[in-house]
Amino acid sequence: MVANKMLTLMTNILYNSILSDMETGYKLFRRDVIQPIPLRCRRFDFEREVTAKLLKRRVRIYEVPISFVPREYSEGKKIGMKDAFAAVWTLFKYRFVD
Repeated sequence: MVANKMLTLMTNILYNSILSDMETGYKLFRRDVIQPIPLRCRRFDFEREVTAKLLKRRVRIYEVPISFVPREYSEGKKIGMKDAFAAVWTLFKYRFVD
């Protein structure tokens, strides 16, 4: 949860946005908005890449409340510390490239 808050804060600073939860697992797009955006993600970096590219294109992102119960590692949670470093790299990379 702390890492999520830090990544959201970093996103808001880098992209001049006011998101409350950048790492949410639910995303919905209109086809005409998402189709022209080239995506290169391979793992958990989808959230960061698509959010960064939408914000750079000044697409308005609407957030709606959801209920969420996170999984434990024993239940199959696969995200770890290496993904946190990859998240930071992805946010910086797409801020200045692509």
